[in-house]
Amino acid sequence: LIPLPSDRYSIVSDILPEEDTAEQGVMNNYNGKVLTRGSNQVRSRFVKKNGQCNVVFTNMEEKRQRYLADIFTTCVDIHWRYLLLIFCTSFIVSWLFFGLIFYSVSLAHGDFGEMPCILHVQGFIGALLFSMETQTTIGYGWRCVTEECPVAVITVVIQSIVGCIIDSFMIGTIMAKMARPKKRNQTLMFSKNAVIALRDGKLCLMWRVGNLRRSHIVEAHVRAQLIRSYVTAEGEFIPLEQMDLNVGYDEGTDRLFLVSPLVIVHEIDKDSPLYTLSRADLEADDFEIVVILEGMVEATAMTTQFRSSYLSREIFWGHRFEPVIYEDRDRYKVDYARFHKTYEVPSTPHLSAKEATKDLIPMSLSAFCYENEVALSCGEEEDDIFDSSQIFSFSSDSNHSRSQYTSHD
Repeated sequence: LIPLPSDRYSIVSDILPEEDTAEQGVMNNYNGKVLTRGSNQVRSRFVKKNGQCNVVFTNMEEKRQRYLADIFTTCVDIHWRYLLLIFCTSFIVSWLFFGLIFYSVSLAHGDFGEMPCILHVQGFIGALLFSMETQTTIGYGWRCVTEECPVAVITVVIQSIVGCIIDSFMIGTIMAKMARPKKRNQTLMFSKNAVIALRDGKLCLMWRVGNLRRSHIVEAHVRAQLIRSYVTAEGEFIPLEQMDLNVGYDEGTDRLFLVSPLVIVHEIDKDSPLYTLSRADLEADDFEIVVILEGMVEATAMTTQFRSSYLSREIFWGHRFEPVIYEDRDRYKVDYARFHKTYEVPSTPHLSAKEATKDLIPMSLSAFCYENEVALSCGEEEDDIFDSSQIFSFSSDSNHSRSQYTSHD
């Protein structure tokens, strides 16, 4: 291999691929890919926590022509201030353009001394006002076109058609921009951290997702991808390789009924790219997990997508999420103050799923379960009053029965 400048790989690592493979590379048993590990440089996010992609396009050929070819999508995607500027500019330019035409027709016909083509137009300002009245159909009735000049009549027809086209395009663009489900993402939420812990005796990667609105996300489904750099067997360096994480696609558990917060689970099995990841590897590794929630907004039936990501340092090994759902009388209560909170499970093995499978580490079925303790403690104060009254009543009845039994004897 020919050594290359290290800045070429600074996007994810400051180590050359041959050095990385020789010193710290490991086999993942995932399609035979050699993954790069260990970097002195903290990697930049590929997807920010708010879902924005941290990517900048440069040196694009014919960028303006390509964007103008799809002008509708361009107008929908641009910022509101630019769209409003285009909105105002398009009308002003059309009014000025046709006003100039009307003024030229009047000037060429000599309307200022003979029977005019347009009544009560004494100059450019009058022609501009007539242009605005024609296109917006204000119809003040003072200025009007006459039969003296066919050119003026044809110009009025053309301006009316152009005005309808501008109205349709701008109103359609603004409505499409207003109806975009982009802002619906503000009421969807992923947990700040992901966790790795045992669930049903298997090592799993978990994160939490919640919906802050009462309106539902229809046909909601979730997916996840592992993004990291690796070196192929041929020595090719791939800076940002995307590998799917199975979150239940085969079994249909990736489809969510997102009424209350849910914990998404990726089982770390032999088909997972995290199969050889141990706690020590997690602390030294450098990767990013992108999580995506997709579904239709119930109010508009438009598809929305919410994204977030977790760097390796944002994944807690041996932690679980605190419970957030409690039964309160005849309904369920969700406490979002606990949404991001986790607690440590000391019994979680530090080995990778592959090593744990080989060693067959026995797990205690009577291990302490924090979720049950918290869930049961919610109603203790209410139950104490009820239970104490029952106990008092039971004790009184027992004493009364005992006294009757003694006296009978």
